[in-house]
Amino acid sequence: HFPKLLREIPDPPPIITALGDVSLLNKNILGIVGPRNPSYNGRKFAREIAEQLGKKDFVIASGLAKGIDTEAHNGSLETGTIAVIAGGIDNIYPRENEGLYHAIAKKGVIISEIPFGVAPHSGNFPQRNRIISGVSSGVVIVEATLRSGTLITARFAVEQNREVFAVPGSPFDPRCQGTNR
Repeated sequence: HFPKLLREIPDPPPIITALGDVSLLNKNILGIVGPRNPSYNGRKFAREIAEQLGKKDFVIASGLAKGIDTEAHNGSLETGTIAVIAGGIDNIYPRENEGLYHAIAKKGVIISEIPFGVAPHSGNFPQRNRIISGVSSGVVIVEATLRSGTLITARFAVEQNREVFAVPGSPFDPRCQGTNR
């Protein structure tokens, strides 16, 4: 059940832990990522594009973080969603997404390369981002500042020969400077 696209990246994890419907891991997957503090329009766009892509038989991958990730998962919960987390599969983070975590475990799939019992820490998030892009054929970037973790995911996607789709935003909003660039 190991995701076939993830096997192709330069540094695939040797082991992943999965909770939920592992058949989603080898379907047509697109990542949707963005900041934890998005604009109203960014939130709305992420949820709507996740819903629309799900209706076109795409499974949506994201990182279960606040903001854009939450909206992407909520928009694709009924059609297929993959949450890639930065701690052990038994460690729910952020706590405010506990309900979403359990809903994804029932209707989608949660994956991690981090061992059981390990809490997420800052060094795990870039590694999680490489898996989001690694399981996906392309990544939609919804808002990103010039120095953001979201752009780390975009960089991994380019290195992994994945498509990157940048959603343009207001030139006056610093949350859009990275995607506009």
